[in-house]
Amino acid sequence: MRTPLTAAACLLLLGAVGMPAHAQSVGEKTGVNSLIGVAPSSQDFVTQAVISDMFEMQSSQLALTKAEGKTKAYAQKMIDDHKKVSDELKSVVQTGDMKLTLPTALDSAHQSKLDKLKGLNGADFTKQYQDDQVTAHKNATDLYKRYAEGGDNAALKAFAIKTKPHLDEHLKLAQDLDRK
Repeated sequence: MRTPLTAAACLLLLGAVGMPAHAQSVGEKTGVNSLIGVAPSSQDFVTQAVISDMFEMQSSQLALTKAEGKTKAYAQKMIDDHKKVSDELKSVVQTGDMKLTLPTALDSAHQSKLDKLKGLNGADFTKQYQDDQVTAHKNATDLYKRYAEGGDNAALKAFAIKTKPHLDEHLKLAQDLDRK
C-alpha cells in the first residue's frame, strides 16, 4: 500500500512544479520509475547497470568458492557474461559525448546483500545466492526494458536493446536454478 501512495505523491509533486511526470526520472533507487514504467535518466541507467554488473560478478565470485555443481557453473557464466556487458557499457559511455559518471563501487543496498552472502555457507549460501540472482535479473531486465523503450540517448538505447535478451536468458537460468 505504501508504494502506490509514494508513487502518487511523486506524480502529484511533479505535476505541482509544472513538469510532466513522463519527462522526469525520479531516482531509480526509489523504485517509483519501475512502478510507473518510466524510463530512467541516462545517468540512472548507467549507474544501476554498472552496479548490477558489479554485484553479479562479485556475488558470483563468492559462489565459485562456496557453491557446488550447477550453481558454480551458473556463477562462472554470470562472471564471464557480465564482464563483457560491463566492458561494453563502459566503452559506449566513454566513446560517446556523454558526460556520465561510472560508479566504481557497489551502493549500500548491494553491498549489504554481498555482505550477507559472505556470512553464509552451504545450503544457506546457495539458497540466498539463487534468490539474489532471480531478484537482480528481474530488476535488470526491467531497467533495460524501460531504457530501451524510452531512453534519451541513442547509443545507450541501442546497447539496452541489444543486451536485454541476454539478461532475459540469465533470468530464466536463475529461475531454473532456484527451482532445483
